[in-house]
This record gives sequence, structure tokens and C-alpha cells, in this order.
Amino acid sequence: MAEAAVSFLLEHALEVVKEYKDVISGAENEFKQLNNELKQLKGFLNEEAKKYSKEDGLFKELERQIRNVVYEIEDTIDTCLTKATEAKARTRSKKMLARLKPTSSTSFNLAQEVISLRLNKVKPLLDDAKLQFAKMQTADRSSPLQDQRTKLKRDKPIREHEVVGFDGEEATIIEYLMEEKISLEVIPIIGIPGQGKTTLAWKVYQNEKVFFNFPIRIWVYISQKFNSRDVFLHILKSFAPSTDTSKMEYDDLVQTVRSCLEKEKFLLVLDDVWNVEAWEEINGILPPKNGKGKVIITSREEKVGFRSATVKPHKLKFLDEDESWKLLQLEVYQNEEDCPSDLRGFGRHLANKCDGVPLTIIVIGGVMVDQLASSKSTAVTRERWKTMADNLSNFLENEQRITGVVALSYERLSNDLRDCFVYIGVFPEDYEIPVRLLSGLWIAEGFILPKDGKSLEQIAEENVDDLICRNLLKVDKTNHVGKVKTCRVHDMIRAFCISKSKDQNLFQQIKLNKQTGQLERPVSDVEQLHRLCFQSDLSKFLSENPKGPHIRSLLCFYDQSVELERRHLTVIPDSFPKLRILESKSVKFPEFPGKVQKLIHLRYLTLHVDNLEKLPKTISQLWNLQVLVVETKSRVITMEANMWKMIWLRHVKTKASIKLESNWDGETGQNLQTLERLSPESCTEAVYKRAKNLKTLGISGNLANLFGKNFLKELSHLEKLKLVNNVTFEATSDDALHLPQLNCFPPNLKRLTLMKTSLDWQHMATLAMIRKLEVLKLKDNAFVGLSWNASDYKFPNLQLLVIANTDLVLWDASPDSFPDLRVVVLESCESLIEIPHCVGTHLEKLAIKRLRKSAVVSAREIRNEKEGKLQGKFAVPFVFEQCPVCENM
Repeated sequence: MAEAAVSFLLEHALEVVKEYKDVISGAENEFKQLNNELKQLKGFLNEEAKKYSKEDGLFKELERQIRNVVYEIEDTIDTCLTKATEAKARTRSKKMLARLKPTSSTSFNLAQEVISLRLNKVKPLLDDAKLQFAKMQTADRSSPLQDQRTKLKRDKPIREHEVVGFDGEEATIIEYLMEEKISLEVIPIIGIPGQGKTTLAWKVYQNEKVFFNFPIRIWVYISQKFNSRDVFLHILKSFAPSTDTSKMEYDDLVQTVRSCLEKEKFLLVLDDVWNVEAWEEINGILPPKNGKGKVIITSREEKVGFRSATVKPHKLKFLDEDESWKLLQLEVYQNEEDCPSDLRGFGRHLANKCDGVPLTIIVIGGVMVDQLASSKSTAVTRERWKTMADNLSNFLENEQRITGVVALSYERLSNDLRDCFVYIGVFPEDYEIPVRLLSGLWIAEGFILPKDGKSLEQIAEENVDDLICRNLLKVDKTNHVGKVKTCRVHDMIRAFCISKSKDQNLFQQIKLNKQTGQLERPVSDVEQLHRLCFQSDLSKFLSENPKGPHIRSLLCFYDQSVELERRHLTVIPDSFPKLRILESKSVKFPEFPGKVQKLIHLRYLTLHVDNLEKLPKTISQLWNLQVLVVETKSRVITMEANMWKMIWLRHVKTKASIKLESNWDGETGQNLQTLERLSPESCTEAVYKRAKNLKTLGISGNLANLFGKNFLKELSHLEKLKLVNNVTFEATSDDALHLPQLNCFPPNLKRLTLMKTSLDWQHMATLAMIRKLEVLKLKDNAFVGLSWNASDYKFPNLQLLVIANTDLVLWDASPDSFPDLRVVVLESCESLIEIPHCVGTHLEKLAIKRLRKSAVVSAREIRNEKEGKLQGKFAVPFVFEQCPVCENM
């Protein structure tokens, strides 16, 4: 959205005034004036955008113009700041810096640049926006999105006799409806756009058994522009068709409808409830004590489902392969037996590509019907179907029925969430998206606006959760406590994102034409683009010496790692001087790219260099770098760069052990939040004094002397710590690890992982002194010894305990040892005789893998007891996971 782009620019400009005071000396007033004018533009756009359909052609064109100008303004500001920062950095004497006058060439040039931006970019942009909106007032615009939705509903046929794949779900819903209750029951049906929520509800509504059991059945479509009076009038007409409601006051209407619903046995279907507020208003007329009444709700929003439900919300399943193929045949041939045998293989393949979403299958079926009608032979049809299967996303991107349905959810997103959503289209089909990667890219792109009291990372993760709740993202993997680790986007929704990106010029996929072997888009077009996505063929692209003066992001997502030729190492820094993001984890660089320091705008850098030994001094010149991720096979990397002068650096991640130069001076690392992994030799006083705000730390190497220092204890903001005892020689008695009797860990530590530390179980008493500890993971002989007695101490806040690869035999505990333990994971504890029964007091999940028979028996006893205590449909279910080996014991 245009107003979102302006919001991000405004935030950037405000950040400049706040954080670059010394750099912009002499240009402060011009920056403040620029901020005022941007606020005026943002306010105007917010107000005017409410009046028009976002699908309006004129509106789309205006959005493109505004976004391009915003990019240009951002580029100019960044370039000026970088030049000014470099000039300041070259001024070695602080006294000389103090003597610089506001009229110095650096300040004067910066002020003139900002004046030029205001007069030549921002003001004309505001004037042009006013003119374009004035044109839209008189233009014959397309119908509003809500009218499109109504048309889609009307045009979409609901099969009453041949609905595919919902028999089991129909039976489940009907079972709820037939149960006698003492209070009103509300059954939500939740699913992604086009999944068939309305179709299932209609199938239930028309079911003969339901028809005879509910004398009054009411179907109400709830539009996005919710009008409670219209809904209540519709319900009242079902009870009293002849009632004159033209002069009825709202309060009287509410009371009359409530009175009708209190007395009768009824089924009320509320189709497409968009938000909790609409449900709460409708809920005000529903009689909670009328057990004869039933309400079915369909919604895309999980929040609506969980707020309204009296039973567990029914999450709609996707069609399986056979159901998808059956539906596709019905769409194409009207009979599942009529498809010619030599087309069945291609047809089934196409059906599978639709990922079990009925709307996608129906739309593709319509295209196939057209192809059949124009084909002269089966061979031609077969080739067309194969082509469509290979390019399904392209078909979906251009199908209005697909984009129109998803657009309704898009329109409900806040302005700052829309770009985050559309950006998901940069990932390949069915790509497993790590939440940390997605959040990090959003932040680096500038899509995450700060909010009081929350980190940018927290806000980004909330955005992920929001999209999941709206069924625009689907959960793929979670960690042991249920937090989402990876997610995926459905092809239909991804197609919408790609289509929307074309309107906004947000990103462009670079693909190779399989038939010609050439790039689908000429390299010359890159000059007008801002973000490039590669799923293959990066080398082919770089070999044509592209020039991308406006490119901000280069995103590479390969299924398997590929190697970049040495001759292409300098092409990226030479061709894309404004690059902010280089995500290239799946591309192996032959060596560290020597010209990377030229990318002075870089915020996010991921590099894969197998035999990397050092990070050169030149990285210090990346003034704006926020995230540095290094993938390597090396065990140790020397950081020659002065990390402390990279004042915006927030996250440094690698599995190698980083050795820091000890003689660097400069600014403190006040923004540094993640440092993974640091060598024990670098755990010095100089580091903890500079990295005071570290929240996540990994240390890898010989840890023998680590606990003799105050290093960990001084990191008062540290919440997550991982210690890996990697030694390259046979340890001696002097190298054995010992924890001090007093607590030697950070006071606010919440998550601790120990690996290969070989501590004695008696040291667990020291870990129990970490009072805020919530997660404890002990892996690869973190502790050794036959017996662990936890009866004499308490882990007051521990919620997750993971023990993997240990020789532990006896584990004793008291009921007070783990008062808040929710999840226990035991893996490869093959000597353990029994799991203490008392750890299951508040347990919600127990996962076991490769345990001996007696331990498996104790785990099952805990499971049986927990499941026996579960009551009510909203009780948290107890999760019990065991590997196949354990299942057979």
C-alpha cells in the first residue's frame, strides 16, 4: 500500500534525526521539515484511501508512482548519510570534529540534498496524489471489492448432490447438531480462502436429517461491511415474514429477535464472519440457555473461531489425492468415469498440484474444459495439460476468481502488514520458510515499524502469528512448546502475492525458460526493479553483467546448495551498489567476496563459504549492517573486523567459533542482541562491557576456564545461552568442567542448552539456582554419571526439559522438584530405568525416543493417568510421542 510505503519512509527519516545527530549537523531543520511534509502526505493518503477500491486501475497506478518515489527518496537519504558518515570517520581528531562549522561542505551538501528532495520529490508527489484522487472522483470506477465478493459468491456453484470430500466432516458437524444440550451450541468451521467452508456448511444445511430436525433454518451471509441491523432483520423475517419492521427502533429489533430465538428450535448459519467484533454484536441476540438452538459459523479467522466456539473449532481438512482427482473429473467431464485413460495420468498430476483446495481445482477445471473444446487431438490436450501443470502458478496469478477471493483477506490487513504478506511470494512453491528468516528479512526490508515496549523481532513474530490466525500462512513445524519454527504458504495464496507484487513492483522472480534456455525477462529490465528472487540460474544471470542501480534485495532460495564461479564474485557488488539484503545461504562462494565492502547500504548479509578462516577488516566499512549470517564448515573463524564500530549490528550467527581481535576500540555494541558462536578465549571483560544488551549467546570451544570468569554473570540482559564444549584434543583432568557452588549464570537467563560438557549430575543443583530458567536442554553427554537425585532442590519456573544421549540410569525427584514442568523430551537415554512419576503433575507433553522397555512402561503410565484426568472439549490435550522402536516395546 502507498500509505505503508510512506510510513516506512517517515520512520526512516525520524530515525535519521534521532540517531545521526552528529552526521546531519547543519541539516537538522531540513530533515525536520521533510518529516513534517511526509506526515502530511501520509495523513492525506490514509484519508483518501478509505474512499476507493484498491483494485481501481487509477489507484494501482498511483500506488506504483508513490512507491517508486519513496524508493528514490530513501536511496538518496542513505547515500547522503553514508557519505557524511565516511567523512566524519576520516576526521580522526575529536577536536577537529568539534571545530567543524555547520556550514562545512558535508553539512551544506546534505542540507541541499534534503531541500532538493522536498522541492523536487515530496511536494510534487503530494500535488500529483491530490490530482489523481480528484480524477478518481469523476472516473467510472470498477465495482468495490465487496461487490466483487458478492459476485464471486453468486457465480460460484455449490454442488448439492456431488460435493466431494466432505462426507466425514459433514457427519461430524451433524453429530454436534443432533446432540441434546442444556445451552446454545456454536460450531465454527475454519479454513483458508477457497477451501470449501461455505460448501460444507451448505451441505449440512441442506441435509435431510437436519431439515427434519430443525423446523427453522436461517442462512445469513455476513459481509465485510457488517451491518447488524440488516442481519437481525434477516433473522426476524425467518420467524415472522409479515412483520412490519420499517419503523422498528434498533433496541426493539434486538429484543424481538432475541425473544424469537429463546423459544424455538433453530439452526442459524452465519457465513463468512470476518472479525470478533461482528461476532460479539451478533452474540448479543443469541439465547445462551436455549439448548435446542444451534449456530454454525464459517470464518477464515481463527480468532473468530476460538472466541465464538462452545465446541472445539472444526478446522477444515484439505482434499486428498483421490478426492482432488474426483472433483477435477466432475468439473471437466461431469462424471468421474469419462476421462480417457491416456489423459488420466496428466489429469491426476494436475489435481495433485492444486494442493487439495476445491476452489483451485474448480478454476483449473474450467481452464481444462476450454482446452478440451479447442484441442484437435488427445495428444494436443495431453501436452497442454502438462504445460499447465508445469506452470500452474502462472495460471493462478492471472485468475480473477483466485486473486479476488484472497484479496478479501488482504484488504483486512493493516497497512504495515500488507507488504509483509505480499513479500511471502519471494519464496518458491511449497518452500519451508523458517520464521526467523522471514522475520529477519521483514526487519531488514524496513517493513516492521517499531512499537513501544516491543523489539522489532517480537513485532515480526506477532505478524507471522497474525497471518497464521488469518489462514494466510500455514504452520509447518513447531518446537516442543508449540512455538512456530517453520511455515508454508499455499500455492493459491502465493499466486496472489506474486500477482500483487507485479502491481506494486515489490519483487521480481528471475527464471530460466526451460525450452529456450534463456532468461524469461531481459537483463535490461533489471534497471527498473527493486528486489530479485532466484530459485535457480543465478550464474546465468550474473554472466550477462546486469546493472541494477535500484536493486535493494538479492534473494536466493535453492533446493540444494550450488557453487558460484569465482569469476562472478565481483559482479554483485559492482552491479548492485544500493543492495540492502543479500540472502545467499544456498549459494556457495569459493571465497569471501573481496568487494563486499562496496555495498555500504547492506543491512542483511548471508554468506556460505565452506573453508572460511577469517572475516576481513573491510567488513567494518558496512556501516548499516544489522544481520550477518555465515555458513561454513570451519570450526573457528577469526573476526578481524572491528565489530564494535558497526553500531547497527544486531545479530551475528554462525556455527563456527568466532575469535575476536582484542585490540579494537570504538563504539560499544549497544544494538547487538545475538552473538553465535563466540570462542571461550574471546569471553573477556572488554566484550561484556561492550555487548551489554546481548539477549542470545552461543559459546563453542574448550570451556574449561569459562566458569572461572565473571563473564556470564555480567550479562544481565541475556535470556538464551548455548554452551558447546568442543575440544580438539583428548581432555585431561585439568580440562574437566566444574561449576562453582554459587550461581555463575546470567540473572535473567530463561533458556539454557549444554552440549558435550560431561558435567557431574551434582552440578544440577547449580542450574536450579537460575531462578528464571524456563527451558533446559541437555544434549550429547552434557551430564554424565549413573544417578541424578533432584529431590533436594527445585526448578521453580522450568517448563521444558530435554535430555538426549546420556548414560543416566537412575533419576529420582520429589513432587516439588519440577512444579511447573510442561514438556519432557527424552531421546537416546537407553540406560534409564524409569521416568519419575512425579514429573507428570502438570505435564502437557511427553516425547520419548530410544528408551529401554521399563522406561517406556513408566512413560505410558504417566500418559494413562494424564489422559484419564482430561475433561471437557476445551481441555488441553496431553501429547504423547514415541518412536516406532518404543511403540513395539
